[in-house]
Amino acid sequence: MIELRPQAVDLIKRVRNFIDEEIAHNENLYHEQSKDESGKWLVPPIMEEMKAKAKAAGLWNLFLPESENGAGLTNYEYAHLAEAMGAYGISSEVFNCSAPDTGNMEVLERYGNDEHKEKYLKPLLNGEIRSAFGMTEPGVASSDATNIASTAVLDGDEYVINGEKWWTSGAGDPRCEIIIFMCVTNPDNHRHQRQSQILVPMNAEGIEIKKMMHVFGYDDAPHGHAHIKFTNVRVPKENLLLGEGRGFEIAQGRLGPGRIHHCMRAIGLAERALKMMCEKGMERVAFGKPIIQLGGNMDIIANSRIEIDQARLLTLRAAHMMDTVGNKVAASEIAQIKVVAPNVCCDVIDRAIQIHGGAGVSQVYPLANMYAHMRTLRLADGPDEVHRRAVARQELGKYKINEHGKVEPSYISRS
Repeated sequence: MIELRPQAVDLIKRVRNFIDEEIAHNENLYHEQSKDESGKWLVPPIMEEMKAKAKAAGLWNLFLPESENGAGLTNYEYAHLAEAMGAYGISSEVFNCSAPDTGNMEVLERYGNDEHKEKYLKPLLNGEIRSAFGMTEPGVASSDATNIASTAVLDGDEYVINGEKWWTSGAGDPRCEIIIFMCVTNPDNHRHQRQSQILVPMNAEGIEIKKMMHVFGYDDAPHGHAHIKFTNVRVPKENLLLGEGRGFEIAQGRLGPGRIHHCMRAIGLAERALKMMCEKGMERVAFGKPIIQLGGNMDIIANSRIEIDQARLLTLRAAHMMDTVGNKVAASEIAQIKVVAPNVCCDVIDRAIQIHGGAGVSQVYPLANMYAHMRTLRLADGPDEVHRRAVARQELGKYKINEHGKVEPSYISRS
């Protein structure tokens, strides 16, 4: 393990204490306040109260590396904070560190002009608005980003946008004011240089929310995941980020850190599930014994601990490589963790459900919701199969067939 700097150790301790004292016991209240009696989605007042306390405590905008607007943490250091926040899904927003806002803030800071930063980045940094990222589409396999079919055509001083997006997380939030929209602007370019990213205000004419998507029956209010149709939506040409054909480049830059965050939050959630499993297993009695002593339940506890620790070390290694050798060299490690962490977490939650019996799949405990969220993460930011393929291709790249038809090392450097 790499030693953490004192400032990171202090932040981790303070964040964990804040979660224990202010967030954990308010989780149920948050969900109760997310809708009114008619079912309309609301911003839970308790969230705004917790955000104000976090901001006052200096626990705010902890991400944004290499920025005066962040906490000055490396990916490796922030990963420990992400794990702490992962145990309770609402924690990230409390500290203004939730997706997709973190990725969008980073993109706006790097590539936005002064007007974009004043209009969108500043209120995002203040926690006054929310944002969304429009990439996944209903009509194509969006695990291959080059499949994207939505278009933006330059017409004078404006881009005219057409297409559909779904699983647009955050677009259901009443505070969502901006979408970073991935679309095709240069269809004749190389397949990785056809796409661009454009800022699209949520109140632009021609935007229609067709429906809110449910995840295993959960609507995830008030954040939500929207199916949105864009019909001749016009935005100023200045809303283009970085340049035409640079969308894939921007996406690759934001997805590396995002995957570290997702995976470490998954590990934090797995730790919570393991804790619940141990507590219930020791309390619950069947056939005259605590159920933890029955069948193979001791092995289940042991395997869960082993797998969580393995996933954590693999994820921290990837984060450290991103800090030291860069995302490109760490590509295999980033892909590996995106497979390992959600699968480990799903397995641990599933075991915890089994230990809880029927209550484990009910509203009495959060385990069913935890499982739904984590099973979805095996699809979000690329499904397992895409990441496994990336790992395999990099591994096979270490070898080649020589002129004699024999396999030999290729000696291709990863740097």
